[in-house]
Amino acid sequence: MSESDYAEFGIAHDRVYTLEHLWLQPFDVKSRSKHEEDQIHVKIGLSEFLRAEYGDIVRVVLPHPQESGNFTLDVDEDADDEQLSSVAPPLAGDEIGLGDLLITVRTINDRILINAPFPCKVLELNGDVEDNSDLVNDEAYGDGWCIIVKPHDFDQNQFLNVEEYIEMLNEL
Repeated sequence: MSESDYAEFGIAHDRVYTLEHLWLQPFDVKSRSKHEEDQIHVKIGLSEFLRAEYGDIVRVVLPHPQESGNFTLDVDEDADDEQLSSVAPPLAGDEIGLGDLLITVRTINDRILINAPFPCKVLELNGDVEDNSDLVNDEAYGDGWCIIVKPHDFDQNQFLNVEEYIEMLNEL
């Protein structure tokens, strides 16, 4: 194999991964009341594998509200975005079902639609990744995170741990 057949990328060891190359980092949020249970929130980002496999990420599209109450994707006016414009993404605070569109990633040659790995409520969007896609390319496991959600049903064991994710990548 030539040197061009290889790409270097990192994998964070303190997360779990999905088959769609999302990283998930669950964290506890302490309840303000003694009578309520602590909640689990999950920070979601893109594995560096996506950049290594498809090339540099040039755009990340997260869901945004429109003042009229209608929701549309904030996408380029390219003709090939026609398909995307028909998809209604979730709004921060909206419920997302299992398999609903969560993140749209654009590389130089491809568009990748990533679906939600579990039902959840969007709590926070990292708009900085939309303004500066280099955050996802250069700091995928740091400032390049995309969304924080509150899962309705989250079992960390249903996702790939680091060793399983590496094994899966080796089989690709």
